[in-house]
Amino acid sequence: MAATKVAIAAFDGIRPFHLSVPCAVFGEPAGAEPLYEVRVCAVEPGELRSQAGFTIGTGYGLRELERAQVVVVPSWRDAHEVPPASLLGALRRAHRRGALVVGLCLGAYALAEAGLLDGRRATTHWRWAERFAQRYPKVRVAPNVLYVDAGDVLTSAGTAAGIDCCLHVVRRQFGAEATNRIARTLVVPPHRLGGQAQYIEQPVLATAGENPLTKTLDWVARHLDEPHSLDALAARAAMSRRSFTRHFRQHTGTTVGQWLLAQRLLLAQRLLETTGQPIERIAECAGFGTSLSLRQHFAAALATTPSTYRREFRGR
Repeated sequence: MAATKVAIAAFDGIRPFHLSVPCAVFGEPAGAEPLYEVRVCAVEPGELRSQAGFTIGTGYGLRELERAQVVVVPSWRDAHEVPPASLLGALRRAHRRGALVVGLCLGAYALAEAGLLDGRRATTHWRWAERFAQRYPKVRVAPNVLYVDAGDVLTSAGTAAGIDCCLHVVRRQFGAEATNRIARTLVVPPHRLGGQAQYIEQPVLATAGENPLTKTLDWVARHLDEPHSLDALAARAAMSRRSFTRHFRQHTGTTVGQWLLAQRLLLAQRLLETTGQPIERIAECAGFGTSLSLRQHFAAALATTPSTYRREFRGR
């Protein structure tokens, strides 16, 4: 299978981390053969200066955006500056011919300026979300989420949320197992729950490494086929129900029920991709109990059925 071509737009004044995110995720092999062929494409001619002081040289320009199946704008240098017409035109042409267009962090501004987000739900860094909504009133801004998948365009919140968004692209195109391999190599979670609000309104759980909460979550992830009540999980973590709930939300940005559902859906996806087990057995292993329950949750979360998901994944 030929590798999917990814074009990443780099510009003068880019932050190195923003550029490194899509390069790291899409450039990391998930098996014997690379999934993606990554090319960094200069928006302006000549060497590009990074905000860290070093320069970036690449032999590719904006014409590569017209050949790529995935086009990424990893950020933009200034929310007050309109991106150049050459970049906006390249984005429109790529979108028209069917490329998946991704705007990470302030890269969402470039997609909005190109008109690709009109009438769609989108996000950007929380610090610039209000200005984004004012400047682009046709865009339905979701200021508290990590990323938004609008089908043929995706946008993400700031900085590290770009990793979540890029891993989501891998999951869409190559499945949960490939995503897990890349995430393990990068030492990041394959699917991070919660949204920007957990970083705006309250600090992330201060304790690093293993603690009673993370040990409990690791244990639950290995026993998803069992029922789990809030009281039982709090007891396992040696916390009161109230303290466990508070620390859980600080650590994950979501509720116990939502986290459990997401973990079970991810496990079901992996089993559908990598095994020939019957749907009924997968429903049991993932903790859904019955195939009917699994189908209902698949429909609500993924807009498909387990059988269709398996068939489409294996047909890729």
